[in-house]
Amino acid sequence: MSLKISYDAIIIGSGPNGLAAGITLQQRGLSTLIIEGADTIGGGMRTKELTLPDFKHDVCSAIHPMAVASPFMRSLPLQEYGLEFVQAPYAAAHPLDSGDVALLTHSLAETADGLGIDGDFYKKLIQPVVNHWESLAQDIMGPLHFPKRPLQLADFGLDALRPASWLARSFKTEKGKALWAGMVAHGIQPLSNWATSAIGMVLMAVGNKYGWPIPIGGSQSIGEALVNYYKDLGGEVQTGLWVKNVADLPNYKTMILDLTPRQILQLDGLDLTESYRRELQKYRQGMGVFKIDWALSEPVPFKDPRCGQAATVHIGNTYEDIARAERETHRGELIDKPFVLFAQQSVFDSGRAPAGKHTSWAYCHVPNGSTADRTEAIENQIERFAPGFKDIILERHTINAQQMEVYNPNYVGGDINGGIMDIGQLFTRPTRSLTPYRTANKKVYICSSSTPPGGGVHGMCGYHAARTVLADWFHQEIEL
Repeated sequence: MSLKISYDAIIIGSGPNGLAAGITLQQRGLSTLIIEGADTIGGGMRTKELTLPDFKHDVCSAIHPMAVASPFMRSLPLQEYGLEFVQAPYAAAHPLDSGDVALLTHSLAETADGLGIDGDFYKKLIQPVVNHWESLAQDIMGPLHFPKRPLQLADFGLDALRPASWLARSFKTEKGKALWAGMVAHGIQPLSNWATSAIGMVLMAVGNKYGWPIPIGGSQSIGEALVNYYKDLGGEVQTGLWVKNVADLPNYKTMILDLTPRQILQLDGLDLTESYRRELQKYRQGMGVFKIDWALSEPVPFKDPRCGQAATVHIGNTYEDIARAERETHRGELIDKPFVLFAQQSVFDSGRAPAGKHTSWAYCHVPNGSTADRTEAIENQIERFAPGFKDIILERHTINAQQMEVYNPNYVGGDINGGIMDIGQLFTRPTRSLTPYRTANKKVYICSSSTPPGGGVHGMCGYHAARTVLADWFHQEIEL
């Protein structure tokens, strides 16, 4: 393609946040170019034939609650660009050795009813988030600022900022505690850390309000819808170009980096101050992941058929088991029975595999940068609740934490959240600033998951970075 000689903004990286930044600027009449090092756009939104022909696997993200709950994503006409979602009967299932199963459904009342005596506490905790999600999302999915609804945010924060281990004490049943553990463990950190309750509360509320949808055709379809909308707005894309020095790029007024601190520090020509570079060097990564994709001869034979009707299955047994697994992994240990996040997209999206066949996807947390092969540990955990699972495997594809970084340099050491999202880096990421999207160079901004609100396919990091650029350079104040 023939590039222009000058742009209002060049964006490096085409993950959901890079695309969100480009869309936001193009919507306001600016000229932008998105540059992607890989041969396809998408970042964490890619789908490939990793095992056998015609078996389509999501390379990274698979189930997308925030893609339908994010204020930014909800503002876009992506359905007009071919994006469709399908909902499984259950958002998530959590089997226990006791034979019981905890379920997150598309109904708060139904979820609460399934928790027995824990139902009242569940409703007390999650109902306000469901009721006020639209306004709460504006306050919690961005940088620190004076809230639009301070009383609502204060009510949410009283519980959300607490360690998940504290709120676990309010659940009385093994099933209630286990459901809670599986949700908060998405935060990829010890459950005793401050603010770990926030991720569990959000995922539960969003599941009850919007479900945990699966994009038809794979995660790549989200990226394709975003980039096609971006192009229709006049945006330009260059793939297959790994930028090493920004001096080699066309002229630009501003630059937005969908990159983590490590990649920013390795990029030449940014003209960042030494003090700012030292701040980036202090940024902390979280645990990595070891991931497996399977081609299967038939659906997964879960003991409880309700697990086979869930978009996601949390495999780790009790709260105590999951808390121990996350704590010990965070300390650098490899454990026999890790917490496993399992997805089975083809059960609900038949185009993912040949007729009668299936795909599934899972990962467990590992020490950052680990090269360990966790195949046996993960498959043993699945077999524990689905006897015969190993017998239906036709082919598998594995990727360890170090290989995950090779695939996408933003996944430093296999950290898919762009840095640990603990209380010290929840809002003040990657630096302690009220406007963390700015860098020491007034022309350069950051929009990756290393900025608030962190990891996930929601586009809010990119939206807020672009909003900052619009205010700083083009005197435009915008709101969703």
